[in-house]
Amino acid sequence: MKKLFCLFLLINTFVQSQVKNPIKWEFEIHTLQQNQYEAVFTAFIEKGWHLYSKDIKVENAIPTTFTYPKNPNVKLLGNTKEIGKKIEEYSDVFEGTLVYLSNKVEYRQKFEVTGNKPIKFEAEVEFQICNDKVCLAPDGESFSRTVKPENIDELRSSVSSQAIDNKENHSQLNASEVVDKEDIINVNKDNIVIPSLDINNPINKACGEKIIQDEGFLWIFIFGFISGLIALLTPCVYPMIPLTISYFTKQAKNKKQGKKDALIYAFFILLIFLLFTLPFHLINGINPDIFNQLSTNIGLNLVFFIIFIIFAFSFFGYYDITLPSWMVNKSDKASETGGVIGLFFMALTLVIVSFSCTGPVLGSILAKAIQNPTQLTMAFGGCGLAWALIFGGFALFPQFLHNMPKSGGWMNTIKVVLGFLELALAFKFLSKADLVAKTFFLKREIFVGIWILIALAIVLYLLGVIKFPHDDKKAKIGSGRKVWAGIFTIIGIYMIPGLFPSDKPNLKLMSGLTPPLNISIYHKENEKGVLGLNIIHDYNQALELAKKENKPILIDFTGYGCENCRKMEEYIWSNPQIWQILNTEFIIASLYVDDSELLPKEEQKVVDLKEGRKRKIKTIGKKWSTFQRENFNTNSLPFYVLITPDNKILNFPVAGYKNKNDFQNFLQCGFKTFKELKNKQ
Repeated sequence: MKKLFCLFLLINTFVQSQVKNPIKWEFEIHTLQQNQYEAVFTAFIEKGWHLYSKDIKVENAIPTTFTYPKNPNVKLLGNTKEIGKKIEEYSDVFEGTLVYLSNKVEYRQKFEVTGNKPIKFEAEVEFQICNDKVCLAPDGESFSRTVKPENIDELRSSVSSQAIDNKENHSQLNASEVVDKEDIINVNKDNIVIPSLDINNPINKACGEKIIQDEGFLWIFIFGFISGLIALLTPCVYPMIPLTISYFTKQAKNKKQGKKDALIYAFFILLIFLLFTLPFHLINGINPDIFNQLSTNIGLNLVFFIIFIIFAFSFFGYYDITLPSWMVNKSDKASETGGVIGLFFMALTLVIVSFSCTGPVLGSILAKAIQNPTQLTMAFGGCGLAWALIFGGFALFPQFLHNMPKSGGWMNTIKVVLGFLELALAFKFLSKADLVAKTFFLKREIFVGIWILIALAIVLYLLGVIKFPHDDKKAKIGSGRKVWAGIFTIIGIYMIPGLFPSDKPNLKLMSGLTPPLNISIYHKENEKGVLGLNIIHDYNQALELAKKENKPILIDFTGYGCENCRKMEEYIWSNPQIWQILNTEFIIASLYVDDSELLPKEEQKVVDLKEGRKRKIKTIGKKWSTFQRENFNTNSLPFYVLITPDNKILNFPVAGYKNKNDFQNFLQCGFKTFKELKNKQ
């Protein structure tokens, strides 16, 4: 029971986990001699936390790394030195010796400035911080100071004699003494943090707040539950149900004990599914939008595309995907210990052995819920609960086992159909990567055409025209297969209008799954606004236009990979009444937080964040995601804010998918508030 208590303690730890920032950085520049300096980066670490050394050699452990953007007028002298008390400790997990530092750590880098003009010295650090229980997500910090070589003598004279004599006889310059005033102005011009955007005190507090929706955890849970039921019908899992329940009812000393063991076994199945999501909670912390970044990462979506293609052909029967045999053997051997621990490892063995069929299903859950670790837990919890109820239910009422259909060819049919669905999902991930990369080669009509072909292939398979390796060559086409063939025929016919040009949504049931309407072979310009609306993609440009036309602004935080954003546009924005309001009464600023395009070189600047940290913004998406997080304390998509041309929030923002009435009320309330302000002026 002690081990069980530890498992519950772990679950309690990640459920209650909160965003932490147990490290603070300070940056100074010391003058050594004419044109030579030393940059000093000091990390102050909270008690109980530690920072991995820059010299760590263990694979998978993340060392502290300093990088210095190239500057023709800056010459680095030697390598970055790490100063602090190093602790070495062997880790069974990493199978190597970890080297880390705690409390206070200094990093020193000497450099030389060539020429007599002021230069900007820049540095970036990437690091990971841990304690004895968790590691926070890898994070970084950016540093920037302007140094004026021609003013060295003046700077030296301004430093007190005490500062000159300290620390290796270096002349220490306070950070504020080497920062150019013009540099500070440039940072503030980025408009990342705007004090007047007070999310807690909009002008009108009577509307908006009450209709903000939650994260949709219930639907994610239901999705996971249904996926779990589908996985139970696959050849890897279905035959295990009668075999496993029979074991408990026959091997136990009495029926009561058999039922008790089977219920504990079912509970462990649910627990194992939940524990699979534990690492995603332990990577919480410093960077709140890390899961948004993961879900819209081009490389990750391409990896998902390849994986789902591999899963699809595995379901077709061309090969099997299994976990390593040593993993199965170890788990199976541990299950022989008996008692509660033995039951736990029996459940783990079931999950591992079933991986070849459940992996693709769980992969789709992972891909759907990766934006939020709590969503992931709900999805896996739903899947695990489906299994637990089936195994637990048959344990309580074993007589129902006799009514179960026999294992046979129908399970292979389900598996092949799932293979086709995996193939369709693969192109969904390819589409998301295409949208985020802004290559736009997978047009809406091409995407819909591929899905129509997949629907047609399913119909032909169900009618026996197409065969796969494990199909019975002389199988009869029953009424069940004919009914499902009819359903997929209807689905294929429904998608046909998506092949033709349209300025209005023509596949509303597939909103969020297909590329947007403006990503079309019939449009010459892919950047044309959705639904014919005049949409601006830069906040500052929207402000200028709003001042010129004296209109309020709708800030639409969106993403190329955001399904709910597309649903809002195609279901809600397309409504004639709402479209008219958007088209005539508001300036629309759609800010894409997953836009991977690099900002112009002059706009790639270090910006000040609320918590006193600095970060270099390099991409358009990073700029707007930081803007959203810093001003509105959220990274939800879609997220809508109504503001005045002088940067004041009209009413409470709303997040997530809205129904027509709620969104229309939100817009009308904000516009009415703006008109009342105009009348008072």
